Amino acid sequence: MRVFGFAGRSNAGKTTMIEALIARWVARGLRVGVIKHAHHGFDIDRPGKDSWRHREAGAAQVLISSGQRWVLMHEVRTAPEPTLAELLQQFAPCDLVLVEGYQRSALPKLEVHREQAGHPWMFPADPSIVGIATDSEPPPLPVLAGREEGCDPGRREGHRDGHHSGPTDGYGDGPASRPVFGLNDYDAIAQWILLRAVPVESIGSGS
Repeated sequence: MRVFGFAGRSNAGKTTMIEALIARWVARGLRVGVIKHAHHGFDIDRPGKDSWRHREAGAAQVLISSGQRWVLMHEVRTAPEPTLAELLQQFAPCDLVLVEGYQRSALPKLEVHREQAGHPWMFPADPSIVGIATDSEPPPLPVLAGREEGCDPGRREGHRDGHHSGPTDGYGDGPASRPVFGLNDYDAIAQWILLRAVPVESIGSGS
C-alpha cells in the first residue's frame, strides 16, 4: 500500500483534481482510498438520528451498516488527535491512499495552485512539496550559491501563458527540482503520482 499527499489553499481545485485522478486509477483496476483532514468538530451525522444520540450518550464508537456501505465513527473526546500514521493503519489493503491536509507531515505532496483563487503559494516554504500543478508561473526558488543572480532555470519552452503541455522540470536539476504540471494534465499527474507515492510503512509515527 502506497500513499501520496495533496496541498493547496481553498478553491485551488484539489477536490476536482483528486476526483479526476481517482477515476483514472480505478479504470486501471487500482483500489484507491482517501484521507481528508477536516476542521475541528466536523460531523457526518445529523442531530436527532439514532447514531448521533448514541454518541451523545457517550459511546466511543458507532458503526452504521447497510447493503451499500458501512461507516465507523470513533469519538476522540479527550484523547489526542490520531496521527496520519495511525489513521493509515485503519485502512483495508488498497493500492494507493491519497491524503489531503496534514501539511506538517513529511509525506510527499503535489501543490495545487489556481491563480484566480488569489492565495499565496505553499512552495517553496514547504519542503514536502515534490511537484506543482498550476495555471500560472510557479514561484522562483531562492538563488542558490554558485548560480548567477538573475538566472532562472525554471522557465522552459513548454510553459507559456500559464499553460503546460505535460510536466516540465520547473526548477532545474538536482534536489530542488520540482516538476510542473498544468491543472488539467490529469493523465500525466496520475502516472507521476504512481511513481512518487511512498510505502505506508515509511510514514513516521509522528506524522
